[in-house]
This record gives sequence, structure tokens and C-alpha cells, in this order.
Amino acid sequence: MLYSKAFFKSDDHEWVVFLHGVGGSSSIWFKQLRDFRQKFNVLLIDLRGHGKSQDSPKMLKKYYTLHDVSEDVIQVMDEQNIEKAHFVGISIGTVVIRTIADMEPERIQSMIMGGAITKLNTKSKFLFNFGNVVRHFMPYMWLYKLFAYIVMPMKAHAESRSIFIKEAQKACHEEFVKWYRLIARDMQPFLLKWAKKETGLPTLYIMGEQDHMFLPQVRQLVQKHTSSILQVITGSGHVCNVDKADTFNAKCIEFIKRHSLTFAPVQ
Repeated sequence: MLYSKAFFKSDDHEWVVFLHGVGGSSSIWFKQLRDFRQKFNVLLIDLRGHGKSQDSPKMLKKYYTLHDVSEDVIQVMDEQNIEKAHFVGISIGTVVIRTIADMEPERIQSMIMGGAITKLNTKSKFLFNFGNVVRHFMPYMWLYKLFAYIVMPMKAHAESRSIFIKEAQKACHEEFVKWYRLIARDMQPFLLKWAKKETGLPTLYIMGEQDHMFLPQVRQLVQKHTSSILQVITGSGHVCNVDKADTFNAKCIEFIKRHSLTFAPVQ
């Protein structure tokens, strides 16, 4: 079982499950926890190989798949007796949410995709392919730092970049290689499927206006998927939940309330 931490308010409150990206941990949500705990039950999860989930017996597997990682999340929900939840993800955490939507859509009440990765453009494909070549001989932290500065290059992204690098230092090289293989093998075919198939589940894409790697592709996707909306946060980059936490929290909570069974409709 993965490491998780539940903040239970009452049976009358709905659940919100938070999923971080590669190289992070559940601590990436420290700016969300206070606001969300006031209104919802909250479940934080460290994905396999990250944070406090590095000692799980499942880490002994040689390869991971998106299905494996998503099944982990479902098992934690079962352990906590959570039948259905709102999901909030950042970066590759959004890909895990989308995989769960394919596997067990009845477990999802709404999806919030922060810094969503929906398609790899030429720049991001080059970056991943470059990493796939050099990961065999380049120290993995050099590669993490390179990724951090390319994806989050501006001064306004300094805190997000620092957190990303600090969290990545907690992961071992073996886990980095497993996740990189997952991205190289599983993610690109899945993203093509994502673009073609709409889930019908209420979906909020919340992106930083300075997310040069992934925002253009999200704009294109939202135009095709009628169940999705896009909110763009000014002055923010890829990790918008850190760059502009107050704005991120307000927009996410408003969206969840609109698709909640316990809150009155927002006028």
C-alpha cells in the first residue's frame, strides 16, 4: 500500500484526492491543504517511488505502467472506503487521473488538471528523447535540474523550481529510471488516445499563462471536448498550484462546488 494521509471532516463532506507529478510528493500540496480541509475531506497520496512510498514492496517491480500507478490510487481509496472523489492533479499527476477515468470512471466526480500534459509538442518530445539517451550515463539529478529550468525558466517560477529539485533529491536513481521508462513507453500513446476520446466527466484544466511547454496543447484539446473548461492563471508557470496558490485554490474550489452533491449551486 502506498503512503497516504487522510484529513477527514465528516461523512457529509465530499472527498478530494490530490496527485502530484514525477519527482514530487504529496508535500507539493502544502499551499492547498488549509483551504481544502475547511470544505472537504482530503486525501494526499505519495505515488509509488515517491515521498514516503519508496519502501513499498511494489517498488521491487522492474517496470511500472500507467495502469499499475493508477491501480495503486484506487487501492488506497478502497482502503479509506472512498467510493467516489473529486481529483486534483499537477503535471503527470493529471495523466494518472485520466487513466483512472478510463479504468473506473464511476470513482471520479470531477477532474481538475493543473499544468496538464495532454500532448507532447516538438520541444517536449526532444526533451524526453534527449533524457532517454543521456539517462544511462548522466547523473539523474543533473537531468532533473535541466528539466526544471526548461519547464520553469522564469524568475516567477523560482519557488516551484526549487521545490521540484528538492523533492527530486529524495528519489533514488532506480526509481527515476522506472518512471522515465513509463513516460517513454506508456505516456505518448496514451496522450493520443486521450485527445480522441472524451470522458464526459466534468473537467477543469487550470494552467499558468507562462506554461510554454503544455498550455497551447491544452487550448486545442478543450476546444474539442465539450465537458472541459480552461482557466488560465496570469503570472504563473507549469506548477501553478505553487506559483499562484490563492488563485488556484479559489478556482478549483469553485469548480468542485459546481459539481458537488452537498453544496448549493453557485449562481
